[in-house]
Amino acid sequence: MAAAVFRTGSSRLSVEDVAIDAPDPQEVLVRTVATGLCHSDLHFIDGSWPVPTPCVLGHEAAGVVEAVGGEVREFAPGDHVVTCLSVGCGECNICLGGRSYLCADGRASRIRPAGQPPRLALDGDELHQFVGLATFAERMLVHRRALVGIRSEMPLDRAALLGCGVLTGTGAVFRTAGVRPGSSVAVVGCGGVGMAAVQAARIAGATVVIAVDTEPRKLAWARELGATHTVDPADGDPVEQVRALTGGGAEFTFEAIGSPRTVEQSFAMAGRGGIATVVGMLPQGSRVEIDGPDLFMQEKRLQGSLMGSNVFRRDLPQLVDLSLDGRLRLDEMISLRLDLDRINEGYEAMLAGEVVRSIVEFA
Repeated sequence: MAAAVFRTGSSRLSVEDVAIDAPDPQEVLVRTVATGLCHSDLHFIDGSWPVPTPCVLGHEAAGVVEAVGGEVREFAPGDHVVTCLSVGCGECNICLGGRSYLCADGRASRIRPAGQPPRLALDGDELHQFVGLATFAERMLVHRRALVGIRSEMPLDRAALLGCGVLTGTGAVFRTAGVRPGSSVAVVGCGGVGMAAVQAARIAGATVVIAVDTEPRKLAWARELGATHTVDPADGDPVEQVRALTGGGAEFTFEAIGSPRTVEQSFAMAGRGGIATVVGMLPQGSRVEIDGPDLFMQEKRLQGSLMGSNVFRRDLPQLVDLSLDGRLRLDEMISLRLDLDRINEGYEAMLAGEVVRSIVEFA
């Protein structure tokens, strides 16, 4: 099968012929229909975060089940599924407490035990599978815990976005922060995750939804998807602009870029009693400085959100319902459609700020 392979020292992915094994008892073979290009993968391509190589990246996809292992009961050939990278072990206290996205033992669900043949191979050698998924390939061989079934009427190109970007952005609003009707919200960064957060704030009933970005086209798209106001840092200090629009600071702010500076700005944008939620993937070793007295004199909070604090087998079907009834708009988030041979063009467009989300579609 064809897959986009990443090698150490390269800034581009190369499409190569890759071998894929048959499912073991707990695994599922999925024909990939569409996969989203997430900025998180770019952090590994540019070396900001380490990854073993050679590797097939990609973690946001939807497809159709082709075969299942002998112990798999929840899926059957023909089922439509979405992948999720926040798979847990299913047995530890964290998982049993409903927070599998924080599981420290999910490795057992991501890779095969030692001594077994690899799921993917290139020229007879093991090919690493990013977070146990490797969605930049015509087929995926994954543990059953990494999938959720969805309604067959949900278009799979749109469903692909749900597995990471949309799940993360909406979950940060709905679950991590708990935005309430009538709230004021500021979202810093209007890529795929940020745009999902903008939509979630609208769906949650926020009356003021401020989108902050340096790209005018993204700000225009944010207004189409639910932002009531937009802020461009080129027009002045974004913190002061948000404070002016909210009468002193937003009740909820969301940082969806992954930069220490924008995290600090997001915290400063929050008003008294406000909650700043960091969704962006900060570089390893980075540090954030905030005004200490704001924590207790204003009772502000700074918190992180990993994958939107999701319970994906519960949350994904709900997001599908929101999409099918028109409240969660996914078509408008797909800015560019590519085949696998053009995958690098998608990342070039991302770096140029030309897209909300690009997707690779497979024949």
